[in-house]
Amino acid sequence: MISGTIRRSALAARQSPFVAARRNLSVTPARMGGYHYPEGPRSNLPFNPLTKWFAVRYVSFCVVGFGLPFGIAVYQLRKNA
Repeated sequence: MISGTIRRSALAARQSPFVAARRNLSVTPARMGGYHYPEGPRSNLPFNPLTKWFAVRYVSFCVVGFGLPFGIAVYQLRKNA
């Protein structure tokens, strides 16, 4: 029973490199200039990453978003001490 399972898994492992070759994979042509949106890249974002202060605002947003839960936890632990 066990040897049959091992034999089948060994057979499947040997045949797996050839599975992709048998599938007839093809490449689809690029549509809409290569972007998902007809308006172009960055048109689906709710902010403009090309502004002068984008990096500062992005880093501050990440620091506040990541640090806020830790700050709240410290406050809650020290509140009752």
